[in-house]
Amino acid sequence: MVDSVRLDELSWPEFAAKMAAGAPVLLPLGSTEQHGPHLPLNVDVVLPTGVCERIAREVGGIVAPTVAYGCKSMPRSGGGEQFPGTLSVDAHTFALVLRDVIRNLARQGVRRLVVVNGHYENLWPSVEGLDLARREIARDGITDFTVMRLEYWDFATRPTLESIFPDGFPGIELEHASLMETSLMLVLRPDLVEMDKVPSDGPATFPTYDRFPVPDDFGLPPSGVLAVATGSTVEKGEVLMADYVTHISTAIRKEFGL
Repeated sequence: MVDSVRLDELSWPEFAAKMAAGAPVLLPLGSTEQHGPHLPLNVDVVLPTGVCERIAREVGGIVAPTVAYGCKSMPRSGGGEQFPGTLSVDAHTFALVLRDVIRNLARQGVRRLVVVNGHYENLWPSVEGLDLARREIARDGITDFTVMRLEYWDFATRPTLESIFPDGFPGIELEHASLMETSLMLVLRPDLVEMDKVPSDGPATFPTYDRFPVPDDFGLPPSGVLAVATGSTVEKGEVLMADYVTHISTAIRKEFGL
């Protein structure tokens, strides 16, 4: 059997054997979206995929191919659609894609699924897609299908955040392309990080509402980096990653009785 935690690197008999053994499947949800001048467009693919691969090794699971197109980027959490290279789908489209993927996984023997979101705007559309899938799975007569859905960043502990942000955590929605994501990319794909291009035009100063169309003076830094990425390090990324892997793995073992 191939020694890989990636579903797409297994043969179909190897996948079938994993399902027969009850292995949980992790499904990362990402996006192709701007992440400032110093990070690539695939940050929201690299990070949830990397988190899932490490968790899979801890819990004996496998990682399904990441959904690489996310729900619409919003100015206050992702910079917005006006940035070149940001390729989004409608919420309805995203929910239907997720429905189809989950439905097929269930029909092929997956009974323990963990949906791991890595793009802020995917949150509620992923709930919708999961709900639609569960309805159809139930109609197919599959009654032993269990799924968890989570945002990986919620598993960073308060002591970790306090150590990384001694002056106060700005909030996860403003951490887009900022210290957390940059530090994690330094862990997973340092070859794609250009620290000499880290901007200093933040943090964002958004009002507490959205406006359409988005005005030029809405508080969005021109770089698309919503907080600050200066001070990002591999060490900070490793501390965050340790929290994610440890606490998500614990939750999976608890929910699935592993």
